[in-house]
Amino acid sequence: MNNAFLNKLINTDAGWGALALRIPVGIIFAAHGAQKLFGWFGGYGLEGTGQWMDSIGLSPGYLMALLAGGAEFFGGLALIIGLLVRPASAVLAFAMLVAIFSVHIGNGLFMSNNGYEFGLALLAVSVSLVFSGAGRASIDRAIAAR
Repeated sequence: MNNAFLNKLINTDAGWGALALRIPVGIIFAAHGAQKLFGWFGGYGLEGTGQWMDSIGLSPGYLMALLAGGAEFFGGLALIIGLLVRPASAVLAFAMLVAIFSVHIGNGLFMSNNGYEFGLALLAVSVSLVFSGAGRASIDRAIAAR
């Protein structure tokens, strides 16, 4: 891989603020992905999530559940450890756009009505991390310093 491209991908001048975003949001994404992939934390696993995705028009449901769950689980882990944060955040931002526009937009803003406010907050953090990078205390920063 081209070193200049890799350096642009992982370089970050962000401070501790990115860490404050990465850890809690990474935990949230990883947990939601684990619900979809493994049925952990009260989730339905790939089969159940896939059937639900099929029912709302995201077909093939099993593949969509695998893609969404994989993005959330592995993207969340990437945020937690601070590795490849920009690409992980871009994938997570896309997943949140899909969730907002395919599931929540018709319900209004508020979570009490299954609205899009939570997805919007996660989208905002993801987009912020695409621009800022991983910040301090990240593997990206350690690699870029070499």
